[in-house]
Parts: sequence; C-alpha cells; structure tokens
Amino acid sequence: MAQDPIDLPPYFNIRPDTALDELTAPVGAGDFAQIAGRCHQGCADLASRGLDEGGEKTLRRFSTWEITRYLIPVAQAHFRRVLRQNPHLPQGMSETEGGAKWFTLDEVLTLRAHFAAEGSKAKEYRPYRPETLPAKMVAVANFKGGVGKTSTCAHLAMSAALDGYKVLVIDLDSQGSMTSIMGGRIEDEWQTVFPLLARHYAATLQAENRVRIERGEDPKPLDETLSEARDISANDLIRGTHWPNIDLIGAQLNLYWAEFQIPVWRMQSRRWKLWDALADTLSADGVLERYDLIFIDTPPALGYLTINGLAAADILLVPVGASYLEFDSTGRFFDMLHSTFASIEEGENMAARALGHPELSFEWDAVRAVITRFDAAQQAELAGLMQAYLGETLSPHRQDFTALIGQAGEQAVGIYEADYRDFNRETYVRGRATFDQTYAAFKRLLVGIWRREERAAEDRVAQAG
Repeated sequence: MAQDPIDLPPYFNIRPDTALDELTAPVGAGDFAQIAGRCHQGCADLASRGLDEGGEKTLRRFSTWEITRYLIPVAQAHFRRVLRQNPHLPQGMSETEGGAKWFTLDEVLTLRAHFAAEGSKAKEYRPYRPETLPAKMVAVANFKGGVGKTSTCAHLAMSAALDGYKVLVIDLDSQGSMTSIMGGRIEDEWQTVFPLLARHYAATLQAENRVRIERGEDPKPLDETLSEARDISANDLIRGTHWPNIDLIGAQLNLYWAEFQIPVWRMQSRRWKLWDALADTLSADGVLERYDLIFIDTPPALGYLTINGLAAADILLVPVGASYLEFDSTGRFFDMLHSTFASIEEGENMAARALGHPELSFEWDAVRAVITRFDAAQQAELAGLMQAYLGETLSPHRQDFTALIGQAGEQAVGIYEADYRDFNRETYVRGRATFDQTYAAFKRLLVGIWRREERAAEDRVAQAG
C-alpha cells in the first residue's frame, strides 16, 4: 500500500534555478524614489476618498441620533422640540424627503452653546474648564513603533473636540502621520516647529552677544536661518483643519533636520536651554490662552524633538501593547526618560547651586501608560500582570481592537470621522465605545488636575486675604 507523501515545510526543495528565475534586478539608491513614489500615489488615492471636490479633507455631518446619544445629553424628542421652538438655531439638513436631520460640527457647537445657556443646569453641556488657567499640554510618546501612538493622540484630540474643547495638535514626528490624519499640507521645515526652536536659540545667542559687547568682545553672528526665524511666531505656523475646533502645527520629512541642528546650536551655546524651546515660544506667543488642550505627537525615539515635547507637556501618555516585547520596551523607555531628564537636572543644578539660583526640577501633573490594540481573548493574563506591576501608572482602561478600528483604518479616516452607516450599527457602537472610554479615563485625569490647580489658587487667595 503506497504511503502518502510527507508534507514537507515550504523551505525544503527550493530549486536554485527556479529561485533565480523569480529574482528581480538589484536595487540602487535611485530605485528608492520610485518605490516612495508608488507609496505616495497609493496613499494619495486612499486619502482622496475623504476629500471634497476641491481636494480638501472634509468632516462629515452628524445625525440627530449621534448628537443626542454622544454629544448633547438630551432626548431626541426634546432636541427636535427645541429646534422647532427656536427657528434661528441650525436646523440641519435631510438627505431625503422627511429623512433624518444631519448637522455640521460647527452647528453642533452652536446648539451646545444654546443648551448650555438655556438648558438644565444639572447637565454637562460644556466640558469643565477653569477660565483662569492656561491650556494643558499632553504629550503622547513611546519609542516602540506600532503601539498606536499617533492614532491614540489623534482620537483623543477628536474626542476632546467633540466634547467642546478648543484643541491644537502639534506634530513633532517628521513622518507626518498626524499631519496626514488632520489633512495638513506642509511644504518644508519652515511650516513646522523648527523656526520656533531656531527663534528660541537666536534669543539666547542675542542675550549672550549683549554680554559680549559689554565686555568689548565681538558678537557671534546670527546666520540666515536664525535671522529669519526671529520674525516667525507660533501663530504664523498654526493652520486650521477640517475640524472647526482643531488646529494644527504640522510636520514633514525636513523636520528631522532639527535632530542634527539642535546639538550644533547647543555646542555653540551651553547656556541654551534647548528643552524649554517649544514651551517657552508657545507661552510667549499666547498659544496657551487660545486653546484648552494641546496634544503633542512625538517621534518614536527619544531625540531632541521628543525631549522638547515631553518637557513642554503637563500630562504624559504612553501607549503600550499587551505583549512581552512592548512591556519590555516601555520599561526601557522610562529608563531613558529617567536618565535623560535626571542628567539635564544634574547639569543645570550644579551651576544653579554655585550661583544661588533656583534649581531645575522637571514635573508632570500625571503620567499614564495606556494598553492599546487589546485582545481580551489572548492578552488578558499579560495585561493583568502589567497592571499588577505598574499599578496606578497603567490606566485600568484597555483600548480594545475592534472591527471598526480596522475598517476605519482601511478607509483612511479616524473612528469619529467614520460614518456609522458604513458599518453594522452594533459594530460602530462597540468600536466607538472603547475610544470613548479611553477619552473618559483621560478626561478624568484632566478635570482632576485642573480642579487641583483651581483649589490651590483659591487657597492662596484665602491665605492672602
């Protein structure tokens, strides 16, 4: 009786001549441009599916069902009654005769303001925000790729915008993924944060030159880059997006040049506090008064741009997957954070103590790791172990990976930009819920921090009185 042939693994019996026939020509440096071009064409095709006739990214409308379920806490019947009683308010548009009403986000914000002024004081129509305090800056960082850093940052920004906050997104990653999500078009590094960093260094150099001149020494020259940067403010770089209450300072490939230029400037002036460049310029330009939240998407590396983003931030969020390698990598990330910022403090404070100046001490209002792309069926045990070791540093909410997330990614849109009619209603509700819970956990942090600062200010006033 003949035996069945053994089913060998696919790496056996590969014939050299057959492999040679399948082989393509060697690749040169010039071929990378062709590969990049094909990638750009493909991504442009995907992205164009969300563009209007003018080639601009647009934000979809929101239905009465969505508004009353997710955005304005009123019953649909009451919502419709208020619109009938107030014809001056946005009435939305119907896609069919007698069909459901759909509203732009601008119209939703107008309606929210009306309900906040005229509705029940027991309901939260507008999110908590102390008027006397500046915007909170939130950095999303990890040097492990594929953990959902940019998507988490983007969806938190969109969640906050839907909640009614005025948001600025700053892209520090030269790959520009966040910029693409927000529909930004950045031509060169002069439309990124680069001129803000250059301006900050130029100001340090000018201050040193004044001292040199007083000593009778020749000043150090400001090159063309520094001279040009002196006249650029953050407000020159901020661009609107297809979201009415999200603005953007974008990024593109040339921003990576900053990683080489910053250490050169630092060598030329040891007095330059490079880690303060982003925070100082944003504050000086009044940006913290114009927004409620500033989200900073950092590169997947602890370079000079990431250091600027982390030093500027009040809140640090670290996305991490529930796997051994990502847990291990995140531990190394925190190791590097410690060594980097402790080293800066040590170097600065040696001089500060000698001169009797206040010492430098970095501090964040809150630091949280967030488990992303979570699969409860396969990762629950490891996630529980991570929670046991990280304690309160790890958010108890785990961001599930659902069908909605995968499908929205294929359509080059964020979860909140996806039209629920393109999905099964249950799939949409379940997929959205995991991001709503992620935002809720973040908002709980934010509100607590703002309230702590508000109470501290009240206590200072009471003590002074």
